[in-house]
Amino acid sequence: MGKHFFSETDIKSAWELVSTAFWQRYPNPYSNHVLTEDVVFREVTSDNRLLSRRLFTKTNRMPRWAERFFPGNLSRTVYIIEDSVVDPGNRSLTTLTWNVNHATFMRVVERCVFLGERDRPVWTRVTREAWISSGLFGLSRPIQEFGLARFRSNQAKAMKGLEHALSNLQNASTASHGDSAEKHKNLNSASKAQKPQQYI
Repeated sequence: MGKHFFSETDIKSAWELVSTAFWQRYPNPYSNHVLTEDVVFREVTSDNRLLSRRLFTKTNRMPRWAERFFPGNLSRTVYIIEDSVVDPGNRSLTTLTWNVNHATFMRVVERCVFLGERDRPVWTRVTREAWISSGLFGLSRPIQEFGLARFRSNQAKAMKGLEHALSNLQNASTASHGDSAEKHKNLNSASKAQKPQQYI
């Protein structure tokens, strides 16, 4: 039996904004462990859903007590596959991620659903589940405990990273609206200045 993680979080932002921020999470100040991000596959289906597969490389420091069991030249880089489905019709974004290498030491499978709430259009519910397992005989339990603690820590950072991306989008939107309003104001002023004087 592995370890299971479950959480639900409500974000006070519309699903359209949250799903846009999702693709703009990296880089951010909370993601120093994320080294690269590459799109492997992307397709829009006939029912207007976006299917994507991305490959991430992340750093993966082992617990100190486990380092003596593994060679010093063992790669500390983990390759992560992320499959995602964006369904605008149902206002949902579903992701499934798992590590490709070091799976015997520890396998982490995560499923995350970003769902726009129908009763509260400006809110998005994030449901996150993860399954953590290890195939190392005699060490699986402490490794799974370590994996669960690390996953909790990383997910807290992931939420902060998403909030950072949301803040950037909202600031850009505010600035854009401010620029548009200023341009509109300037055009109105110019129009008034150029209007010929009329005498009755």
